[in-house]
Amino acid sequence: MNSLLDDPVLVLNRYWQPVHTCTVRRSLHLLCVGHAQIVQVEGEECFQTHDLPSWIRYSDASEATARIHGARIAILVPKIVVLSLYDRLPRLEVKFSRRNVLLRDKFTCQYCAKVLPETQLNLDHVTPRAQGGRTTWENIVTSCFRCNTRKANKLPHEVGMHPRSLPLAPRWRPLFGLHENGLADASWSHFLQPERPPALLSA
Repeated sequence: MNSLLDDPVLVLNRYWQPVHTCTVRRSLHLLCVGHAQIVQVEGEECFQTHDLPSWIRYSDASEATARIHGARIAILVPKIVVLSLYDRLPRLEVKFSRRNVLLRDKFTCQYCAKVLPETQLNLDHVTPRAQGGRTTWENIVTSCFRCNTRKANKLPHEVGMHPRSLPLAPRWRPLFGLHENGLADASWSHFLQPERPPALLSA
């Protein structure tokens, strides 16, 4: 079972735009050095921000039970932090890497549909490099060792092996890299799935 210190925290830039996630451990470090503030996600003052002394006081008054215990204090686990100085916009594309290809394909062989551990998967060029295939999102898929060996350096139609999903560059989102079992906390939805009320037009 993971420690609370390893739970994910949503990170917002100073314009309150989601940019990525980090661990509780990292968020508390950012808080302690003054690079971030914790966003309150409950109560009448929801979305108020807290520095370390303020968060300690809020934790003391709260009845929530998910806490990090120190020698003298017990503070609530943060769910969202906002950075004090970072004002860059979120990345518009996902970095191409072996890990991200596996995440895109959900650790599933695109030929036999088996879901396998990362150590039992590799990457396959749909159009082999020997035939001009490039190492890009659109030509790389996850495959198991058996299917990769069977396909070898042949084109899909030559061996009757076609990827089950069209390989495309994944859409960027702050949660890319997390398993998609829903949001880590419901409060994240205000920033990741905003429900904007209809605009009211003046007469």
